[in-house]
Amino acid sequence: MGKTALITGVTGQDGSYLAELLMEKGYTVHGLVRRSSTFNTERIDHIYQDPQEPGRKLVLHHADLSDGVALVNLLRELRPDEVYNLGAQSHVRVSFDAPMYTADVTGLGTLRLLEAIRASGIDTRIYQASSSEMFGATPPPQNEKTPFHPRSPYGCAKVYSYWSTVNYREAYGMFAVNGILFNHESPRRGETFVTRKITRAGARIRAGLQDRLYMGNLDAVRDWGYAPEYVESMWRLLQRDVPDDYVVATGVPATVRDFLQAAFTAGGLDWTEHVLFDPKYERPSEVDALVGDASKARDLLGCEPAVRWRELAELMVEADIAALDAELSGARVRIDR
Repeated sequence: MGKTALITGVTGQDGSYLAELLMEKGYTVHGLVRRSSTFNTERIDHIYQDPQEPGRKLVLHHADLSDGVALVNLLRELRPDEVYNLGAQSHVRVSFDAPMYTADVTGLGTLRLLEAIRASGIDTRIYQASSSEMFGATPPPQNEKTPFHPRSPYGCAKVYSYWSTVNYREAYGMFAVNGILFNHESPRRGETFVTRKITRAGARIRAGLQDRLYMGNLDAVRDWGYAPEYVESMWRLLQRDVPDDYVVATGVPATVRDFLQAAFTAGGLDWTEHVLFDPKYERPSEVDALVGDASKARDLLGCEPAVRWRELAELMVEADIAALDAELSGARVRIDR
């Protein structure tokens, strides 16, 4: 029998890539899906299996990180070998508009899951999706020993989740690890996140469907990697003999302006002719620079991201152009990359 994994946030960018990876490795994957009046499973539709299909490897469950009782019951039923907590309100700018919700789902949601694992009495390993946003105002390069100084409700909630994970590891001997992943993107990234906002706008401007793109701070420096490579590191963290915390990053900095220029150039556009500033997209408190030092993950886990930000911008634009062309022709394109 293969292993069983539970993924919260399975319908998100990382969750969809992780589900694919684990299924390829022979896992049976159980994913948490929030109840909605509309379908929100687009990223996993290509691996979805009908509930009546025998021997299926992907099983979806309606549950939420705000419901601790449901989490206990589900864990007792499934008894997964591994748990990946990717569920969160993960949009940094939105966290300023919805700080209480962000704290509840992103922060307390992790604590509920950890306590549910403890209360259910199961023997499992848990991966907590921590974030480079925890470092906030602390200058780069940032590694596992860098002090946290979050600059958003999202960053604060992730710090709470980080230390909750460490506490349950130390207090109860749980195999609980934090993956401090720096920005990682893909064609499956949500359309309101800055990288996908840029590449989608580039495709639409190229097709004549819009003429302007409104942006906020273009000087912010980030360390962008490719999401499929980063979910591989999530799995590797849980295969170690001893639980620990790791930074995963490329170590290569680029500004939002750099990414914007590369994406528009790949689409045959001059970004200066189409991009305008709108202060509503600025954060109340900005994070100037996040650049990771992932030497620990490289040396101990063999994690060496190959895709850098420029190639990432180009492949995301290509995917958005292909998706838009298919949409305009009445077809539908599957996002494999």
